[in-house]
Amino acid sequence: MKNYKYPNTAEWKSLCERPLQNQKDLSEQVKMVFDEVKNQGDKALKFFTEKFDGVVLNDFKVSESEINEAINSVTDDLKSATTIAAENIRKFHFSQQEDNKTIETTEGVFCWRESRAIENIGIYIPGGTAPLFSTVLMLGIPANIAGCKNITLCSPPDKNGKINPAILFAADLVGIQNIYKIGGSQAIAALTFGTETIPKVDKIFGPGNQYVTAAKQLALNYNVAIDMPAGPSEVLVITDDTSVPEFVAADLLSQAEHGNDSQVILLSVSEQILNEVGIEIKKQLAELPRKEIAQIALENSKAILLSSINDAIEFSNRYAPEHLILSIENAENFTDKITNAGSVFLGNYSPESAGDYASGTNHTLPTNGFAKNYSGASLDSFIKKITFQNITRKGIINIGNTIEIMAEAEELIAHKNAVSVRLKYLENGN
Repeated sequence: MKNYKYPNTAEWKSLCERPLQNQKDLSEQVKMVFDEVKNQGDKALKFFTEKFDGVVLNDFKVSESEINEAINSVTDDLKSATTIAAENIRKFHFSQQEDNKTIETTEGVFCWRESRAIENIGIYIPGGTAPLFSTVLMLGIPANIAGCKNITLCSPPDKNGKINPAILFAADLVGIQNIYKIGGSQAIAALTFGTETIPKVDKIFGPGNQYVTAAKQLALNYNVAIDMPAGPSEVLVITDDTSVPEFVAADLLSQAEHGNDSQVILLSVSEQILNEVGIEIKKQLAELPRKEIAQIALENSKAILLSSINDAIEFSNRYAPEHLILSIENAENFTDKITNAGSVFLGNYSPESAGDYASGTNHTLPTNGFAKNYSGASLDSFIKKITFQNITRKGIINIGNTIEIMAEAEELIAHKNAVSVRLKYLENGN
């Protein structure tokens, strides 16, 4: 990690910048994949699956026998842990349901709002060296609570043409039946356009590498919504003299091991803690199976010494981290000062890993500074809000003239007439 001591606020902007990626070649390749899948359907998917995943598939859909085989291969301990996590996630997201509330804005004018599920959604689950089966829970559970009619899950196959068993177990646990062995930008293209095998969806959810992220952004051009703009994983940890260096180092490394492009930021008001965390990182890094990945990520990461907790929180708000950990004394006293963060973890005993797996909050979060204007996934991500109004005879009399005046001022006379004819009808004693 690169160390900085008491940078002035003019330097904060550059310190908050994420590493730049070459987008031109990436965009061109993803656009090519989209064009082929749009025009060739399953034929293109077979070609790209062989090219990028190194396996030839004749059938993309995961069969019932494959799901049963996967379930039987998952250990009882993992089944139990996944079930406990699922229950916590279900409790938290079930609590987000809202009751309809009718408001009488003017006498005789009744307005309310009702939720409707997005009918067709697609969930993308990365595979490879880090199969994120926990994301199946994070997205499948609120989708079911919302009442989404059709849930399609895509995940890349391994060299044997299989999806990781833990992913299939999690999908079965939350009731997802339409599962396809397809990954990368070609999976996002298939969900965007639909193919002979894979259905078109209305909204795409889930994390992925830079190709998947670019593909999701391209899907927006074809009237398919996405959960949020996303990029590499990141965490920002704020520390003081009460922090435990061993804990802080573990939290930083938990994000660094996600990928080469992950970024971790350490802010501290204690130089001693800053130094001790650096020592602890080296010690723990040596023991990690994914230490090479974490090491590369740490090269783009920063440890910054600041004068006060208020300065640290102000810096964090400018950075707008995906995950924010307040590893400080009386952390709960500072929550009202936090304006930009995907998810916040308070105190020495709230590791970011808890939110990733089992506390109940959602780990699908905005990155790359988008926490300034996006929320993490929630029940609301899977529903639309439709407004209703019911205007009585008394109501149209009460607000009719207001509408007429405003419509005429905008020179939209047909709008005015839609009210005027009603008022005239009532004036004539009808």
